[in-house]
Amino acid sequence: MWYTPCMKLTAKVKLQPTEAQADSLKRTLETGNAACNYISGVAWETKTFGKFQVQKLVYETVRKTFDLTAQLVIRCIAKVTDSYKLDKKTAPRGCASVEATPTFKPLGSIAFDSRILSWKLDRNEVSIWTVDGRQKIGFLCHDRAKEILLGVRGESDLCLIDGAFYLFTSCEVKEESPKDVDTFLGVDMGIKNIASDSDGNQYTGQTVNALRKRHAKLRSKLQSKGTQSARRLLKKRKRKEQRFAKDVNHQISKSIVLRAKDTDRGIAIEELGGIRDRVTVRKAQRRQHHSWAFSDLRLKIEYKAKLHGVPVISVDPRNTSRTCTACGCVDKANRKSQSVFLCVSCGYFANADTNAAVNISRRALVNAPNVPTLDVDFYTNVSGTSLRLQS
Repeated sequence: MWYTPCMKLTAKVKLQPTEAQADSLKRTLETGNAACNYISGVAWETKTFGKFQVQKLVYETVRKTFDLTAQLVIRCIAKVTDSYKLDKKTAPRGCASVEATPTFKPLGSIAFDSRILSWKLDRNEVSIWTVDGRQKIGFLCHDRAKEILLGVRGESDLCLIDGAFYLFTSCEVKEESPKDVDTFLGVDMGIKNIASDSDGNQYTGQTVNALRKRHAKLRSKLQSKGTQSARRLLKKRKRKEQRFAKDVNHQISKSIVLRAKDTDRGIAIEELGGIRDRVTVRKAQRRQHHSWAFSDLRLKIEYKAKLHGVPVISVDPRNTSRTCTACGCVDKANRKSQSVFLCVSCGYFANADTNAAVNISRRALVNAPNVPTLDVDFYTNVSGTSLRLQS
């Protein structure tokens, strides 16, 4: 039997509890996190951080004191010990303080596994354990999320976000077998154009940038006003800009991956890690530069490409926007403006982002020389000067 590779994705569903069920869920989170505080205190004082060792110390006491089901006690112990894995000398992540005895937030997320939560996908319903016993609660989700839920594997995290209850569930989704490709679709990422590919397609960032500018202006106005209604509106608009930008990145990444798949090509993207530390911009551009979500777009391209069996290669972006795709000339003066590329050597004219994307696609080819591939010995530029090309 052949092994089918699978990817783990997280499905997000919004619960639709009644008022009484919402109260039960809230008290379940509070009780669970209170139990985590007790477990954390014992682990901190005894310097015992292994899951099974902590379980021996606290299991019976937690069950009697907090009246939790056996499996939820196990999940609370796992939450505490997982928090200490990074550093056993300081307070664990997820804690509300860094005092001698760390404490977890009262309404922090709690994990549920298949013993205390089951899915009824045909009825859009979950059966979940609460402090008031099992509750059957309806849920809402996107059609794509419901497809992913067919491969539920592992735990589901119950979270309270902005007054609404959500379940974040780990699922397995089958991947397509990786394809052997000979060419790559180059993708240049930027701020004015969020992405440009080597086929000449551009995904403008005008809408996102205009929205961010408007939101920043509105936030500044509301913060300076400082009234109760202003604070209420700020709270209401929280994360709205972030959600919009993520949705745009989902659409762009899906389009790029499907284009590469349909043309039997891989995807070449820039390695932009640490660019904010390397690049200095004017004060007026700092907000726009630091809100650039290139990492989110790259992650979405990578996981969507993996699902469709499209290989992704990252390349060094150095000088890709300054290199002429016709003659190989590298010069800062080649980039006349944000959108215009005009080679000072051969006179080649193109859109600057598309030119950069073509250079990125060429760099992804194994052992491909970074030189022009024209079949002529001489090329005459716009000034009439003849230049010999190196083959």
